[in-house]
Amino acid sequence: MNPRVVSLVPSATETLTAWGVVPIAVSKFCERPDITTVGGTKNPDVEAIIDLRPDLIVLCDQENRLEDHQALVAAGVPAFVFSITALAHVEPELARLRLTLGLPSERPVLTHSSAESSCQVSAWVPIWRRPWMTINADTYASTLLAAAGIHNICAHMETRYPEIELDTAKALSPDLVLAPSEPYHFTERHTSELSRVAPVRYVDGKDLFWWGVRTEGALQRLSQHARPR
Repeated sequence: MNPRVVSLVPSATETLTAWGVVPIAVSKFCERPDITTVGGTKNPDVEAIIDLRPDLIVLCDQENRLEDHQALVAAGVPAFVFSITALAHVEPELARLRLTLGLPSERPVLTHSSAESSCQVSAWVPIWRRPWMTINADTYASTLLAAAGIHNICAHMETRYPEIELDTAKALSPDLVLAPSEPYHFTERHTSELSRVAPVRYVDGKDLFWWGVRTEGALQRLSQHARPR
């Protein structure tokens, strides 16, 4: 019998479903309209989750709140907490979840070395607008880009999600701007602003920020931007 799992992590929901473990409830950001939702990642309906009596709730220390985790555990809900801030964390964390669920081990998500490749191009990755924000090296997305052959020009910055002005980004001389569809939904209407920094390429934000079963394909898709045009 499948375990009764509640997932408040979009990446985990996608991965669990691929494993054949369909959650009984998910967050509203998991893009599963066919499954009951129990609030957002930052404001879940804790009481509704408790009432579902899940065998496990899946959380992430980067996406969910500690106080919600503590409230669920205090109510007796077993919790699994992902901690992924680098590409190298994906395999061991997925293996840990499979073990927790009693699932057999599976072939690695990554079928080739996840070591950083020789970067061929540099990129600025905006993740928000007003204020403009980006990512530093201490993020899954930055390590994924490095493995795809793309150097993050803001890798050296101190905070994980630093604010940055367009002129500052331009001064760092990136070869291109990789504008994702989330967490801020960048589209063609932002081209005039973003192109002040460098030529713009729009990418699927899930490829940058959703880890799990999509990681291998995301690496392949992102590596296409490492080839000069």
